[in-house]
Amino acid sequence: MKKRVGGFTGILLILAITTISWKSANPIKNNFDFRNGLSARQLLEKYVSNIYEAGHLQASGLEFNVFYKAVTGFMNLKASNKLPQTSSILTVIDLTKSSQEKRMWIIDMIDDALVLNTWVAHGHGSGDDMATAFSNRIDSHQSSLGFYITDDVYYGKNGRSLRLDGMDAGFNSNARERAIVVHGADYVGENAIGMLGRLGRSYGCPAVPLDVAEQVINTIKDKTVMFINGNDDRYSSIFLDEDMAANYIFPDSNHAVMASL
Repeated sequence: MKKRVGGFTGILLILAITTISWKSANPIKNNFDFRNGLSARQLLEKYVSNIYEAGHLQASGLEFNVFYKAVTGFMNLKASNKLPQTSSILTVIDLTKSSQEKRMWIIDMIDDALVLNTWVAHGHGSGDDMATAFSNRIDSHQSSLGFYITDDVYYGKNGRSLRLDGMDAGFNSNARERAIVVHGADYVGENAIGMLGRLGRSYGCPAVPLDVAEQVINTIKDKTVMFINGNDDRYSSIFLDEDMAANYIFPDSNHAVMASL
C-alpha cells in the first residue's frame, strides 16, 4: 500500500513540476530541460538548437544562424504583444541563397516539425538568381528584409493572397502600401528553373509555387511570423534582442526546474 501511495505522490509531483514549467518557462514548449549555471543567452541557444535538431532543419538546408535570428524575433514579437501568445507557426525565407534552392521553410514550433520547404521568389529589383539589393521604398520592386506578421486572406490580381504587415521600421514597414503579399505564381518552381535557369521574380512579394500556394497561405495566415533574411549590413531590428527573447522563454532561468524527470 505504501508503494502505491508513493507512486501516486510521485506522479502528482511530476505533473506539478510540468505545469510550473509550462506556465513559467515557455507558453509554447514545456519539455525543455533546464540546467543550472547557464546564462539566458546560453539557454536561448540550447532552446533553438533543440528545435533545429528535432525538426531536422539542417538537412533541409536552413542554416542555424538564420533560424536563431528568426526564433529570437518570434519570441520578441510575443513578448511585445504584437503576436498572439498561441501563435506557433514560424516562416523563414533566406534570400542569401540562390532562387534555384528551396529557401522558404514553414516550421511548427510546438511540434518541432518542418511543415513545408519550398521555393520562393524575390523582387526583380533585387537581382536575378541572387537577391543582392533590398528596399522599403514604394515602387522599388525590391524585396524587403525583416520580420512580418501575416494577416488576412483576400482575392486580388494574383488570385488568393495573404496580406503581410512589416514590423521593422525603415526596412519593411511599407509592406501594406507596397502590397507585399504571399501569393502563388507560375514563374516559381521547377518549370521556371528549367526554362530560365532561375526563378522568375515578383514586384517584391514572396511568391510561391502555384501547387503549394493554398497550403502555404492556409498554414501561415492569421497572425504568424515571417522572417526574411538577406545579405545587407544595414539591416537591424529591435526584435533581434537576444536577452529579451531569452527572458521571455525562461523568465525563471535562475531557478532550475527539471521538466524531464
